[in-house]
Amino acid sequence: QVQLKEFGGGSVQPGDSLKLSCTAVSERTFNGYNVGWFRQAPGKEREYVGRISWRLDSHYADFVQGRFTISIDNAKKTVLLQMNDLKAEDTAIYYCAASPGWKLVSTAAGYDIWGQGTQVTVSS
Repeated sequence: QVQLKEFGGGSVQPGDSLKLSCTAVSERTFNGYNVGWFRQAPGKEREYVGRISWRLDSHYADFVQGRFTISIDNAKKTVLLQMNDLKAEDTAIYYCAASPGWKLVSTAAGYDIWGQGTQVTVSS
């Protein structure tokens, strides 16, 4: 099965942009998988951010409000999360996760494969 690793976290100021990537580190690609992004802030539950389906349809949580975009480059075995106009409340550890194509859900419990997470801190 595919194995995941996130890259691109860091510290930015409010209003800045940041791009996270989720790479399939095994020889597998994302073909046939849905890939979701989640985040978890200190003291809070893991929260759905958005997903891209195996059919390349994307869906986002309401709080994204057009600021984030998920895309996939299957040739490079990478899923990107472009985050614009970041806010302090976006500070969290961001995780990518994969689920088989038939299981298109927006809950963490529906994803079987997880990366280790990458920290995003938005602060002035």
